[in-house]
Amino acid sequence: MSMHPAVEAYTVQDYLQWEGDWELIHGQPVAMGPSPSLGHQQVSAAIFRQLDESLDDCPHCQAVFEIDVEFAQDTVVRPDVLVICYPPESERLTRAPDLIFEVLSPKTTRRDEVVKFDLYRTEGVLHYVLVYPEVKMAKVWRLVEGEYRKVGDFHDETHGFELSRCALDFDFSRLWKRKG
Repeated sequence: MSMHPAVEAYTVQDYLQWEGDWELIHGQPVAMGPSPSLGHQQVSAAIFRQLDESLDDCPHCQAVFEIDVEFAQDTVVRPDVLVICYPPESERLTRAPDLIFEVLSPKTTRRDEVVKFDLYRTEGVLHYVLVYPEVKMAKVWRLVEGEYRKVGDFHDETHGFELSRCALDFDFSRLWKRKG
């Protein structure tokens, strides 16, 4: 008899049968909290609006929000806002986005800063942005030779993102306009 406790691992097929809001990271289910707060939603909406407008003239890239990204048979996550620069092969995304924004809350900070940071780096997400609404700051990371390098902390500045098929300027000051 084994002295090691059994660890169950799940697949995307299991995930598709679950009720409620979940993510699946390396075979382990992760319950998502209740719906995001009003402040979280306002910042996420401001990110999406700005990305969507910025990509109006780019025929290759599009902004998407709250959609499952299936990285592997045992990993499905739902970033807050993302940009893809390829035509989706189906209703679900199965390739790495070029850009992901995660809006942090107290309950998701460790997952976004550690677990998803490593996952997105490994999966080849070109740009990862961690947004901290409480302090009105965003940390921008860029994938260089397989590792994330910090670009900087942004409050009211504009940053240019070089995506695989286009470029866009993002004004971080616009994120905090509705947030008190």
